Amino acid sequence: MKKLFLHITLFFSLVCFSQNEQLAQYYYEKGDFEKAKISFEELLKATPQNYQYFIRIVDCYQQLQQFDVAEKAIQTRLNIYKQGNLLVELGYNFHLKKDEASAKKQYEEAIERINKNPNEVYGIANSFERKVLLEYALKSYQTATESQPNYNFNYQIALLYGQLGNTEMMISTFLDEAYANPQNSIQIQNQLARFMVEEGDENFNETLRKALITRAQKNQDVFWNEYLSWYYVQQKEFGKAFIQEKAVYKRNPESLSSIVNLGQLAIEEDDQEAAKEILGFVLENTKDLELLIQANSYLLEMKIGKAPEKDFAIIDSELKRLLTEYGITPISLSLQLIQAHFATFNLKKPEEGKAIVKKALALELNVYEEAQAKMELADIFLFEEKFNQALIYYSQIEEDLKNDAVAHEASLKAAKTSYFQGDFLWASKQFKELKSASTQLIANDALEYFLLISDNTVADSTQTALKQFAKGDYLLYQNRDKEAIAQFQAILKSFKGQEIEAVTLLRLGKIYEKQGEYNLALSQYQNIITEHSDGIYIDEALFFSAEIENKKLQQPEKAKPLYEKIIFNHQDSIYFVDARKEYRQLRGDKNL
Repeated sequence: MKKLFLHITLFFSLVCFSQNEQLAQYYYEKGDFEKAKISFEELLKATPQNYQYFIRIVDCYQQLQQFDVAEKAIQTRLNIYKQGNLLVELGYNFHLKKDEASAKKQYEEAIERINKNPNEVYGIANSFERKVLLEYALKSYQTATESQPNYNFNYQIALLYGQLGNTEMMISTFLDEAYANPQNSIQIQNQLARFMVEEGDENFNETLRKALITRAQKNQDVFWNEYLSWYYVQQKEFGKAFIQEKAVYKRNPESLSSIVNLGQLAIEEDDQEAAKEILGFVLENTKDLELLIQANSYLLEMKIGKAPEKDFAIIDSELKRLLTEYGITPISLSLQLIQAHFATFNLKKPEEGKAIVKKALALELNVYEEAQAKMELADIFLFEEKFNQALIYYSQIEEDLKNDAVAHEASLKAAKTSYFQGDFLWASKQFKELKSASTQLIANDALEYFLLISDNTVADSTQTALKQFAKGDYLLYQNRDKEAIAQFQAILKSFKGQEIEAVTLLRLGKIYEKQGEYNLALSQYQNIITEHSDGIYIDEALFFSAEIENKKLQQPEKAKPLYEKIIFNHQDSIYFVDARKEYRQLRGDKNL
């Protein structure tokens, strides 16, 4: 009984202590530093060794301009605990008192402490960084590595160089660290990529490129070819990346998988010429069955995406030839599903498509392969307007692969199925949940449909226009582009000037682009720019127009002002980074 009473007492003590900490933090974040100070002082009495409580108290003193009280508190704790980071706190307090000479003295003494005991670098450098005393933080790490060569702070040093604006030293230090410790390469590439697209100055990309080329010339290690390939992929220069990947392959011809992946990236970025060259190289240089099937699958998907109807018979024959050559096995599943999709959506033979998928499902597939096959079967049922059967298969995938990216894709397709049926309430709920999906493309797609339903429900409670628009989207899904165009044009006539107009123009623009009718596409986008400049589709209209002018019609001077409007007026757009890069290229900047 006594033990139970003791446990209950301890439990309530912990609860009360946690509540007191939350209250102190609440006062601190609210800016009520007098109450926060008193609360943290009470907490520190209970746990005198707690450094975070002490720092909060000192900060409260300083916010209340009680600098002498803060100095005494820091000095007292320094005498007791002898921690070098307290010298930084003391120096910073002198800085707040405008006593820069005394501040500098304390900072230098902190650096000297590292000289004597390199282990102190962690607390001291961290304190300098929190106070944004970056030069001293840099000096801390450098002093520690000079005193103890086994220490490695290259990553922290590189970040500090970047924060200080010395990008050349940042790049050099990062690359030295990446080569010395390849296991850190991905983390380093993430930091470099952030500077390439967000934070670097105008010469950053060129400086990085030159640094990589210099290292590749001095040191023949394939590591630098791989790094150059990564760099060119970030720049979407897939042809140049391919040159580096070929150099790697010649030195290490064991696998072509990285080259296959490069081809896939080129397809995703619509660089068809580079993709054909890259995947053609794979087909010429491998006998690996999986790679052969993967390369052929990518090439066929690319070909189907752009093929006119007159080429369908040739593609159909090619699919049959490849599946005869490679056999109907789990390894050739991607080709089987492409054949099923092509039969349904291009040849308009859904029964043939279903037969192909059901034959694939009879194979010994793993859970992911089975999900891919079920997804295709559901897509075909949706094509046939068998909505409930499609939903059953999408639901099975969601159940079998909970929280996986494939499950999120199935959820998105299920939501679109409800949308096509006109069940906007349920579809909207599903799209809302998927807005936070881990896969960015799914999240963006879900957000687009959520806003479409929301905006057009507020504007028209009967959802008459939205129902007509969903019908047009369903025709697009079925690959019935001519009928979809007629449907969207009818919407423009019936609902002129209403909320649905801008997104309808956007849909028409994308269909015309797909058909190569670039002037017609530009006309739709221009209408959005002129009549709906305050709407949510303006950045898309600007970017798509710029891309047509720049890359399809070869009129860069017309593209430049369009990119420029995105850069200056739509910084939150998902097209901002690409617009800035293209604009810099057209302007002739050396940095890209």
